[in-house]
Amino acid sequence: YSPCTSQHHTALVKLANQYFTAKPNYDIAVPDIKACRFTGSEIRLRDDSIPLAHVAIAVEGAGWESADNIPLMVANTLIGAWDRSQGGGTNNASRLAQMAAQDNFAHSFQSFNTCYKDTGLWGVYYVSERHDVEDMLFIIQSEWMRICNSLTDGEVERAKNLLKTNMLLQLDGTTPVCEDIGRQMLCYGRRIPVHELEARINAVTAKDVQEVATKYIYDRCPAVAAVGPVEQLPEYNRIRSSMYWLRL
Repeated sequence: YSPCTSQHHTALVKLANQYFTAKPNYDIAVPDIKACRFTGSEIRLRDDSIPLAHVAIAVEGAGWESADNIPLMVANTLIGAWDRSQGGGTNNASRLAQMAAQDNFAHSFQSFNTCYKDTGLWGVYYVSERHDVEDMLFIIQSEWMRICNSLTDGEVERAKNLLKTNMLLQLDGTTPVCEDIGRQMLCYGRRIPVHELEARINAVTAKDVQEVATKYIYDRCPAVAAVGPVEQLPEYNRIRSSMYWLRL
């Protein structure tokens, strides 16, 4: 095995044992932490002096070691991200980006998938004008319902290819590789080889994404956070009722 730097492996192991081996300097036992309980809720701070509204909506996601994590990552990539300063607009591969650009519903949006040990947050953060807050939320939830009910193989293949590309781009350099090793050791207890992660992504099908999206998104209580001129943001019960549409 060769480490990701020019240092000799034996020397690195010796230093790690010297400085990172657990030291018996206290007798306090590690607490038994129970699994977190996700509760759908909202927090909004209306401030009309802020020029743009900032809104985030998310559902409970999967933990690092969950088998559902990879399909959720594919779904997250499928939603994508967009900024009006980018070119493309209505020619963007992401359907949500096409709708946002066509009607100028948002300045930008970013889909996110944040994972923790036993839970996660899967959702979208967007920035829009005060009069477009409700319309942008509407098309986000519409796209979520579409993912739960009707996905094409082509869309999923595009998202899988983009996800693999983004992951490889994040490993460009020795410093990102070292950070990735440390992050995976903390999350998984081992380093997952790139070829193994690629195989897991390749194994995901459109049916897998729909099933996992239905499990985590459809008819689930979202968490909503908003700040700025958010008077047009629907009240929580209306947002919740838009999580189980059958129409597409």
